[in-house]
Amino acid sequence: MTEVLEVSGLTKRFGALTAVEDVSFHASRGEVLGFLGPNGAGKSTTMRMITGFLAPTAGVITVCGNDSVTDAIETKRSIGYLPEGAPLYGDMTPKAFLTFVGRVRGMTRADIRRSIEDVVDKVHLEEVIFRPIDTLSKGFKRRVGLAQAILHNPPLLILDEPTDGLDPNQKHEVRALLSEMAAEKAIVISTHILEEVDAICHRAMIIARGRIVAHGTPDELREKSNAKDKTSLDSVFREITTRAES
Repeated sequence: MTEVLEVSGLTKRFGALTAVEDVSFHASRGEVLGFLGPNGAGKSTTMRMITGFLAPTAGVITVCGNDSVTDAIETKRSIGYLPEGAPLYGDMTPKAFLTFVGRVRGMTRADIRRSIEDVVDKVHLEEVIFRPIDTLSKGFKRRVGLAQAILHNPPLLILDEPTDGLDPNQKHEVRALLSEMAAEKAIVISTHILEEVDAICHRAMIIARGRIVAHGTPDELREKSNAKDKTSLDSVFREITTRAES
């Protein structure tokens, strides 16, 4: 596997508050990496630094060999980002919104047309493609957000709660899509749905109080935990984070 993302010593301070402290990890082509942690642990802050929405206080982020600070534009070209609660232009239709995103990313008209056809088919937006986004359900809005993240076929996907708001069938479809895309991409997903980690993640890391406190395959996390019920990843997660925060 080829490393697509390398994070070393990543730190973010907001005045006296240290939100992320000395975080290091990597993500390789061909794998899905789960990013777990309680609310306020530093997951979203880490993702915002990787994608260039926040500048790190310290540390180095490299995407496809490009430094996120000195090669910021090239780095962002290599990333597809779905933030939690991704803002969308509600008066646009999904077709118009995806066309707009393609133009912003400098894609040609022909590439935009082909890519929209591809992502609409992948995330099943056909029935709502010409409806105003404001009229769509939360699940469909989430799928529009995912479509814009994969539109330019980036080698790295950073997805914050990608299945939030989806019904069970839709969650299954998105997980299958992510597993399929992972063959040629590195995918980092932040999620609170522990079954998702077991279903699609090759590795997972747990962050608490801004620090990585456990890292490994789901089975390795079970071995590191003192939880009584190690068959339940939810119990494992709670035990590890509680121990780290005590």
